[in-house]
Amino acid sequence: MKTHKQFNITATPYNVDLLSGLLWQLDIEGINEYDNNLVIFAKGESEISKHEIEEFLEKIKSENLIENFLVVESSIEEINWNAEWEKTINVIEVNDRIVIKPTFREYKPKENQLVITIDPKMSFGTGEHETTKLVLQFLENHIGNAKRVLDVGSGTGVLGIAASLLGAENVVGIDNDEWCIENGNENILLNKVESSVEVRLSEISNVKDEPFDLILANINKHILLDIAESIVKLTVPNGKIILSGLLYSDREDILSIYSN
Repeated sequence: MKTHKQFNITATPYNVDLLSGLLWQLDIEGINEYDNNLVIFAKGESEISKHEIEEFLEKIKSENLIENFLVVESSIEEINWNAEWEKTINVIEVNDRIVIKPTFREYKPKENQLVITIDPKMSFGTGEHETTKLVLQFLENHIGNAKRVLDVGSGTGVLGIAASLLGAENVVGIDNDEWCIENGNENILLNKVESSVEVRLSEISNVKDEPFDLILANINKHILLDIAESIVKLTVPNGKIILSGLLYSDREDILSIYSN
């Protein structure tokens, strides 16, 4: 029977959203999130190693995102990773109005609830992460009369779909991961918003559209700093920008560059 590599990761401070988002950059098959640790999985024949993960975490440490960490490697026999992962994904009631329902869960909506159906397939944006919930709450409160919305780092497409269901007429989502584009298009069809939402395989520097009324970006600090000029340039005068994926300690750096 095939074996897979398993890496148990603890870190201080333990920011599960931050760590999970960053670790997906590695050549891994899945991540299980727990209260005090993460477990990542890779194929047995994968070249990823404990040393590579430790080097990756050292880089995060050098950026003052974590103070220390521990990686423990082990091997396990092959199982159905997707089935195991699906067990951890539940219906998420973001607030009284917005609900995210994975395709493999049943849910009877309450009156006036907006239910977004997502087939996550390991893409970021299942609603489990607090950053996704926060952006959805801000989106509901601040979308106002915004007609054109840009979602940078669209993942499952959940934010763009929500923007459309909340009244936006034209929504563009961009991501640099082909898997996310495929998954995003599937979810757009599931929610029947294909006439108003599209996702593109693109970097923000390649977006040549007219400026947007509202821009969403649920990404890590260093990326948000790198693309700040592009985001501001693509926002209409007096438009709104919602940023997430940040630590409280990032506040001053983000404000200093986005407030100019």
